Amino acid sequence: MMRSMLIALVAALLPAAAVGQGPPDAILKRIRMVTVATPDVDGAQNWYVRHLDYKPARRGKISDRMAGAWGLLAMGGRDYALLQPASGEDVYIRLAAIDRPATPAPLISPGWTAIEIGVADVDASFARLKNAGVEILATPDGIGVGAIRAFQVKGPAGEVVYLTGNTGDRLKSNHPELKSPIDRPFIMVMCGPSRTELKSFYMDLFRLGDQGDLSLTVRILNDALKRPADTKTDLSVLVMRERGNKLEIDQLPPDLPERPKAMGQFPPGIAMVSFTVDDISALPAAWRAQPDNTYGEARAGTLSGPAGELIELVEDLS
Repeated sequence: MMRSMLIALVAALLPAAAVGQGPPDAILKRIRMVTVATPDVDGAQNWYVRHLDYKPARRGKISDRMAGAWGLLAMGGRDYALLQPASGEDVYIRLAAIDRPATPAPLISPGWTAIEIGVADVDASFARLKNAGVEILATPDGIGVGAIRAFQVKGPAGEVVYLTGNTGDRLKSNHPELKSPIDRPFIMVMCGPSRTELKSFYMDLFRLGDQGDLSLTVRILNDALKRPADTKTDLSVLVMRERGNKLEIDQLPPDLPERPKAMGQFPPGIAMVSFTVDDISALPAAWRAQPDNTYGEARAGTLSGPAGELIELVEDLS
């Protein structure tokens, strides 16, 4: 059973009002940016531009101030590229240069493991990427609940990218309205040895809405972990304040190793996710460094989650 299809199943089991809108007091408003760490920023940028129609928005060097705010001093002075979907939505992919570690196997290390991006036509996107030689991890599939289908590909830094289409009622499934054939990230997936601990952390600290818990067979995870095809995975789906923004938490076995990384640098693959909040000072967080005005007037702060995932919070001044 496809992972992204599981969200549709949860949606079908809950009242529409519980699914369509996040809680009004949720501290996390929406996904702002996904940082992917790679030893080849140019190659990764070309992959997103060629295959997902993303547009280069900015190139530069990571400042020492920003690296210090992340608690990753060795990232200072390294190249980065900021990419934006063709729709112009202000949800970005940030590519950050790191030393060349072993490429992580998809999905089987704790932390951020997948980016889910909305697409208008799953079959057309699948045909395009398959014909372009992109590594396909799973073909389009559905579970017969709603009109949600998806497929998965391996990105240039070992990240997993889910490309998900929905021809049904997006309000009921809490999916975004799309403005381009391949649009913005709207779900971030993380894995860890304790789904319960991760869920409690995000709900208690950020007041996210609970879209439900399931224990289901997830084909792509079983393939990645080389475990029997009928093995079930415990997972939870949480919703942010703005519609079309979610977190999914998948439970992994307890003995999986962390991704190798150089000291003071991001781990390879999906290294950090940035979310918008109203007021940094209102959060009783254990910051990796004191929040700073690293994005113009907007303050930002970074903390570590229970699975070692990096979480950047950026004030929304709009």
